[in-house]
Formats: sequence, structure tokens, C-alpha cells
Amino acid sequence: MRYYISDLHFFHENLNTQMDCRGFDSAEKMNAYMISQWNSKVRPGDEVVILGDFSVGKAEETNRILNLLNGTLYLITGNHDSYIKEKEFHKERFVWIKPYAEMHDNRRKVILSHYPVFCYNGQYRKNRKGEGTTYMLYGHVHNTQDEQLVQKFCEITRKTKRQGKYDREPVPIPCNMINCFCMFSDYVPLTLDEWIENDKRRKQMVIL
Repeated sequence: MRYYISDLHFFHENLNTQMDCRGFDSAEKMNAYMISQWNSKVRPGDEVVILGDFSVGKAEETNRILNLLNGTLYLITGNHDSYIKEKEFHKERFVWIKPYAEMHDNRRKVILSHYPVFCYNGQYRKNRKGEGTTYMLYGHVHNTQDEQLVQKFCEITRKTKRQGKYDREPVPIPCNMINCFCMFSDYVPLTLDEWIENDKRRKQMVIL
């Protein structure tokens, strides 16, 4: 199985009382909970793509966390992942470390970036039902006002019609952008299908 998750921020003490308000008594308790949640789902043979801001800790302490996590790992770098520049960091724990990547997941294209990409590659690709077949997975904005702005952009885009080369008339533009913020999944990495369902439920709750 392949899973995705973003913005775990191991060792980021301030997130318990500021911005995310995660509510843990300490960074140590937050770290322990996130490790437990991760390993409750991910098996040693699974793959996990981390969409940036994995840790704000130094290389050696980040290495210790990585050694406790199950799975084969891939890293999309975020603005807080400064540990990767330290010589003590064990880069071999990851298959690759990139600022951006494109992969395929069960016949769907997946665009991977720490930052939201509004006009992403493959956005206009559709199946025979007219459904978008490309998903843009991102992080960085957590559950902030910036995330609300991203969702407003998505709403505007989906209501906008465009006539493509093979369309008989203008049709709505697909916009499959999903924020894989760890708190949206209670710190558990999810498959693409699970993130799609999670995203639908979250947006329905906002509407209600």
C-alpha cells in the first residue's frame, strides 16, 4: 500500500499552543502519539510519501524518529526540513528526497508538492465520465486561513467552464486538490482513496 501525509512537525513544541493548537502537554508526548498512530496503520512493506515539514529537530534526533517508523519512505521537502542539510542526517532512510514529484497511483496521476499548486500538471485530464483523473496533494497551509483560500479557489475553478479539444461544449474544470495535513487524519498516513473520502467528509462538515 502507498500512503501520504504532511506537516507532522516532530519536535515542534509551539504547535501545541499556537497555530495548530494540538493540545499535547509536550513535544515528547506529541512525538510518541504520532509514532503510535503511524505504526498502527503502516506496515514494514508499505510506502509512505511525506509531503514536507516532517521534523523541526536536528539531524540526529530526526534520525531516531525515522528509525521508529514503519514503511519505505519518500520525502517532498518542506520549508522546515532543514535537518536534511546536516551531514549527520541519514538520507538513505528515504528512497528519494525531492522538492516536487509526479507519480501514478492506481491509474491516477498524483502531483506531489509541499506547497499548493493551483494550475497543476494534468489538471484537465478526465475519464469517460468527465471526472478529473489527476490529484494535487499538498501540505504547508495546515488548517489556517490559507487553506480556506485554497478551497475558495477550488470552488471557483470547479464552477468555471472550459471547452477542451475533445469537448462538444464548455464543461466544468476539474480541480482535485487535497490537503494531506496530518491533523485531518489524526496523524495517520492515508491512501489516496482514503484522502479523497476524508476530504469529502471534511468539506461536508464545513458546509453543515
